[in-house]
Amino acid sequence: MSLLETVAERDGWRCWVCDEPVDPDMSVNDPRGPSVDSRTADRKAKIAERLAHRGCNTRKGAVTVVIAWPDHLYVVDPAPLITVAGRLERKGGRELVARCPTEHDAQQAAEWLVDRFSRLVPGLPVSAGITAGGGQFLVTLVAGRRR
Repeated sequence: MSLLETVAERDGWRCWVCDEPVDPDMSVNDPRGPSVDSRTADRKAKIAERLAHRGCNTRKGAVTVVIAWPDHLYVVDPAPLITVAGRLERKGGRELVARCPTEHDAQQAAEWLVDRFSRLVPGLPVSAGITAGGGQFLVTLVAGRRR
């Protein structure tokens, strides 16, 4: 089995950058085709290679990718998710990731974050907490021990 197939199977044929499905039958030269991306230059990273669309991989180049928060979530001061993922992966603990105006918005953001982190940092158990304070709701991610 090739490196591409091994990485793609492990990542469930989803692009780690945009979180959209990757078609295994698409040409590797097509922008929506599969490619193997070195997620980080950090030699201590647990997972060095990840599956990405050829276009996503090319667009990000050698710079740190930005994981976009979905437009349907209403969050204020959203944290840069790649930075959060790196810190939680290295150190564990808790990290404040967003403020939301309503508890419903915070709940939606928390659910999306837990789902997204399950693919962004596979094997790192992450849960989300919501705390009310100052007329807003704070969303916090908590990382447990890696499986």
